[in-house]
Amino acid sequence: MTIITPTEQQEKSIGKLLYAYQHDAIESVFHRLKDHPKRYNLLYQLPTGGGKTVIFSEITRRYIRETGKKVMILTHRLELCSQTSAMLEEFGVSNKIINSAVKELPVPNDFMCFVAMVETLNNRLRDKMLSLDNIGLMIVDEAHYNSFGKLLRFYEKGVVLGVTATPLSSDSTIRMRDTYDELIVGESISSLVEKGFLAKAITYHYHVGLTSLKVGRSGDYTVSSSERLYNNHAMQDKLLAAYKEKCIGKKTLIFNNGIATSQYVYATFREAGFDIRHLDHSHTARERREILDWFRDKPDAILTSVSILTTGFDEPTVECIILNRATKSLTLYFQMIGRGSRVLPGKKEFIVIDLGNNLHRFGLWDEHVDWPAIFENPELFLEGIPSDELIERNYRYEMPEEICKRFSKSDPIHMDVPATHREAMSRGQRPKVVIEQSLQQHVQMCMDNSDTLEESLDLADLLKEEIDYRIRIYARCLSKTSESYVKWLQDEYKRTLKVTLIRNAHHVPDLDNPGAL
Repeated sequence: MTIITPTEQQEKSIGKLLYAYQHDAIESVFHRLKDHPKRYNLLYQLPTGGGKTVIFSEITRRYIRETGKKVMILTHRLELCSQTSAMLEEFGVSNKIINSAVKELPVPNDFMCFVAMVETLNNRLRDKMLSLDNIGLMIVDEAHYNSFGKLLRFYEKGVVLGVTATPLSSDSTIRMRDTYDELIVGESISSLVEKGFLAKAITYHYHVGLTSLKVGRSGDYTVSSSERLYNNHAMQDKLLAAYKEKCIGKKTLIFNNGIATSQYVYATFREAGFDIRHLDHSHTARERREILDWFRDKPDAILTSVSILTTGFDEPTVECIILNRATKSLTLYFQMIGRGSRVLPGKKEFIVIDLGNNLHRFGLWDEHVDWPAIFENPELFLEGIPSDELIERNYRYEMPEEICKRFSKSDPIHMDVPATHREAMSRGQRPKVVIEQSLQQHVQMCMDNSDTLEESLDLADLLKEEIDYRIRIYARCLSKTSESYVKWLQDEYKRTLKVTLIRNAHHVPDLDNPGAL
């Protein structure tokens, strides 16, 4: 195999050439295989976009050539079977896909390599239609799914090589360490970015209150609670505003945690005049192919989806990733962002918009991750993920500089809510005085920095993030408040702010008592 640089790679077929770090990984794997020719489970980690399929395709070619033994490659999706088979062919490895149409294989047969889905192969082995007796190496793609254990009772003589970007089991009850004897850690994301193999992620975070979300049996947020939060108008407006601010004109992929949410996103963007498509698992293969072809060919295409594109999807022209969801899955976090990390001539960076506080949960995409520690003690890592309540308590809103400039004629524009509350309590005043003072300040800010009612109302809209933050801090001062009360107070504050601005513009006396807040 030839070892090449990133620049040379862009001009040649990837299937027959290796990067230096890929070559080193292959040497490390074969070093272990020579020491453990039988019953040894080896796990190899490499970030999404690093070329895991390329690496295990070359391992397959070389293993067959050097040992004369056969190789079985397992995937968890039918599309990955086809992609893997095609890559193997590029490496000159003739292979047979074992799908639902394959009921049995004659023994002996001429195939040295097989590609199969875990469930399909398990069914064939269980029904004694196939045998793994002549397999020397079993390669498990996306090994973090940890679903191949059921096959081990049929496979007692050979070696297992699992490959994954995240050696953390998707099933919290099963540790990767219990399945694999050793972990080999590949090149890090930051190293691949620095060397030009992956694009650099420019991340923007928009705070979202997530305390209303519920965690299901899977350990991640439930679709129902996620849709209740992300389907409301405020979140749709925040998503659209984030897109307009950072991603407009760029090819954008939006990830959601529910079909209804994705459909709402589709409707919101369509109403705003943007060309967008929606994709979920209910689309037929033909519909999916047509949508993905459209996405590939249109420079500023927007595609909203539901998890379906987290694996087995490779579109290097993606320029912006929007996480319109929260997740407690480190694997999913890396998978979603990784869809934008492919490099192209002229593409060295891509944008990530986080609308789920995922940045505070896991850190930046290219930060160092201690994979050996996670492999050995995943429980410690999972316990260390900050809760939504902790993230909320530690959150500090900072008004963006561009918004501060819009209120340049006002001083001050900030407010210390806890200090104002303490002062009110020391004077024996009611807590709502804090809200009244805050509202008066915002009214004055909007009036001082506008010449018309329309301008003042536009300025009020710019204060939504700060209003939400002030109300949450105020509610915390009250000690015991429900999420529904906080939401009502936020909405009522924004409504009262606009009503007051309208009355002031038309010189209408304030007959109502805003003290209802």
